[in-house]
Amino acid sequence: MITNQIIQKSIDDVSAVSKMEFLVADSFGTVAAQTAEPPKIDKAALLDFLQSSAETLEIGASILFKVYDEDTCAYVLVAEGSDDKFLIGKIVAGQLQNLIVAYKDRVDRNSFYQNLLLDNLLLVDIYNRAQKLHIEAVMPRAVFVIETGDTNHALEMLKELFYTSAGDFVTSVDEKYIIVIKSLAQNEAYETLQETAEMLMDMLNSEVMTKARVAYGTIVNEIKGISKSYKEAKMALNVAGIFYTDKSIVAYNTLGIGRLIYQLPVNLCQIFIKEIFGDEIPAEIDEEMLHTVNKFFENNLNVSETSRQLFVHRNTLMYRIEKLQKATGFDIRTFDDALTFKIALMVVNYMKYIEEND
Repeated sequence: MITNQIIQKSIDDVSAVSKMEFLVADSFGTVAAQTAEPPKIDKAALLDFLQSSAETLEIGASILFKVYDEDTCAYVLVAEGSDDKFLIGKIVAGQLQNLIVAYKDRVDRNSFYQNLLLDNLLLVDIYNRAQKLHIEAVMPRAVFVIETGDTNHALEMLKELFYTSAGDFVTSVDEKYIIVIKSLAQNEAYETLQETAEMLMDMLNSEVMTKARVAYGTIVNEIKGISKSYKEAKMALNVAGIFYTDKSIVAYNTLGIGRLIYQLPVNLCQIFIKEIFGDEIPAEIDEEMLHTVNKFFENNLNVSETSRQLFVHRNTLMYRIEKLQKATGFDIRTFDDALTFKIALMVVNYMKYIEEND
């Protein structure tokens, strides 16, 4: 059922233009909304009208209209204050009835998409319900998962930004994430998804004024694949939170080796770390050393560029690299050792994440 606030706004808007007064009561005769100087109507008269077969009824200076939710009378609209009160009242009653239909349609769609995302629907039910809700079953789509500090505000903004009529939908399945199901044209690809993600980040940063992260899954061509794209986007957020903390936008298909490590069994990760570092990680691998190593990797093992970006002398950088080699046995100036050490650091981060979330 639509909220009383929506009903109130609707009758206030018409009242401001028509100079008429309105009252809306529910099927129990309880007032749901009314204008500043509402029509005077007896509750018993309302209940009698609800139980009658009449669609409209004139009582004194007021006219009563029934407003239906499918085949059931959900509200009674009472209009008063103009020679055209029958015509205007009929229009308002029709507007309220359309709002009920639109609200139910949105609620039904929201329930459908939430159950679809969470894999709570059988395959046959997906297509049957999609047809009933007039949702295209075959259409390119991708799912965005947005993490933001102000979910409620952001959710309302995104619902205004993405139109259901265009095949998009905005929902949430918990209090932490907002989910955008984005439809695509046949000629649109991952460049469009990246542009959409950047637009979302700009809007959230400027309008909601909160730090946000956006991830998106792969493009699927049928509605049954939406759940897959959603899971990919969720995984992308998790993987980025472990291995790519500097990224605010992350795509599932660009996760690289981080995605592989994220899906490894914990026992294999423990064995690998033990093989690389022994019983414990050497004390030489402190925050300064990690920063140096990561910057060295970012610059493709280029000593001159790394020393320039770290604002240290080339000899200082070489000293740190040699110190790391003595502690671990890995010379990260060589590709093989650099690759192994890079993977080892990523596995260490993953294990820390597992321990913190157990």
